[in-house]
Amino acid sequence: MRQERRSRQSGSSSVKVLSIVIDLVAHYASTLIAAALAPVEQDHLLQARQMQALSFAVHIPLVCFGIAFPSMVLLVEALYVRTGDELYRTLAKRWSKVMIALFAVGVVTGTILSFELGLLWPNFMATFGDVFGLAFGLEGFSFFIEAIFIAIYVYSWDRISPRRHLLCGIPVVVAGITGSLFVISVNAWMNRPSGFRLDHGRAVDVEPWRALFGNAHLWPELTHMYFAGFIVTGFAVAAVYAWGWLKGRRGRYERVALAVPLTIAALAAPVQLVIGDWIARRITEDQPTKLAALEGLGPTTKGADLHVLGWYEDGEVRYGIAFPDGLSLLAKHDPNATIKGLEAVPAQDRPPVNVVRVAFQTMVGIGTLMAALGVVHLFTWFRRRRFVESRWFLLGVVAAGPLSVVALVAGWVTTEVGRQPWVVYGVMRTSEAVTGAGGIPVGYATLVIVYAGLGGAVAWILLRLSRRPLDVPDEPPPILESHAPR
Repeated sequence: MRQERRSRQSGSSSVKVLSIVIDLVAHYASTLIAAALAPVEQDHLLQARQMQALSFAVHIPLVCFGIAFPSMVLLVEALYVRTGDELYRTLAKRWSKVMIALFAVGVVTGTILSFELGLLWPNFMATFGDVFGLAFGLEGFSFFIEAIFIAIYVYSWDRISPRRHLLCGIPVVVAGITGSLFVISVNAWMNRPSGFRLDHGRAVDVEPWRALFGNAHLWPELTHMYFAGFIVTGFAVAAVYAWGWLKGRRGRYERVALAVPLTIAALAAPVQLVIGDWIARRITEDQPTKLAALEGLGPTTKGADLHVLGWYEDGEVRYGIAFPDGLSLLAKHDPNATIKGLEAVPAQDRPPVNVVRVAFQTMVGIGTLMAALGVVHLFTWFRRRRFVESRWFLLGVVAAGPLSVVALVAGWVTTEVGRQPWVVYGVMRTSEAVTGAGGIPVGYATLVIVYAGLGGAVAWILLRLSRRPLDVPDEPPPILESHAPR
């Protein structure tokens, strides 16, 4: 009896100790979670935003190659299947190796971005994950399809028939486009949130399909990004071969390798100006404060002027070139339309005007120059059946490569910084979404080192690929030879 009583007391004591331990663990866990989700000092917020911006600036050019480069590779291979000319096969095979190398790097940078969303912005993910989680899940399916078929495509050149090999590349093209569609749908939702309501800080009555794909902001933003993908990829690839052409490498291989990407970029660049007008009118409706920041418009104005260049100061643009009624005309296609100014909202609800304005003007300026370059190329090609032979034109193509990336990043600075101080426009502030965890400066420094090493590795791989000897046939290709520079 005593032993039984002692065992009961011992068991009861164990239960009490276990209960105390569980309470302590729960208490400290809740304290840690509350600390992690709490708002932080402004220094930490800025560093978190800088980390996210760095990762985004590294990743987004790779997204452009994921959207456009597979299509370019398949176009060249289709020319091989159609004509039987081995030059096209040689070019497509070499480009496919570049494609898989950039895909691998994009996997690394994309994974870092995914972790950053959860680690740097936990409140955002916890509150709205039910709204946009569907898009990230679908993007995962696109990624796996792309990974499977890109491996099959690259490593089966000499193992299956040309037509079957060409067909294996189609899922790579489709998955690259759909993957970016799902991610951009999340960004469009952040700019124009819908498909839910907030109840005590929780998103309820969630309709993810309507929120993501029934969003009027999605389609102009998506189209703008897709054309940007072809412009960046086209000019970046063309710049490499234009530089080689200036250095005296003017063989048939270089002619075709320059013709394809330059023509694609030249076709896309002028159209992008029209799409830019579309998305600007969408921003006028969805984010009037961002539009006011883009143009440096202080007071709400009827017949607002458009300013090129200049600096925003004391509620107006100084030192710029003014076009009377230009902003009203472009934004609403009515020179007498009223445009809301920055003063329509409190100062704490306005983005940093000059950051947004300079980024926007940089994007538009470079985009206009690339469009002009494209028009000159297309006019000469279709009118005279050859390239522009001017050294200055080819130097312009070389410059367009890096400048297209600058314009791309500037465009995304316009989008993301222009939405500030909101992470979800009008619903959640960025300061409310950021983590309260420490160690961000250490993480920031580590990230810079990782990206520097990754950039060096990519440069080394591409340099090795460029130095591999080519086995190119001597006979001229039946297509594009008449369009090559002489």
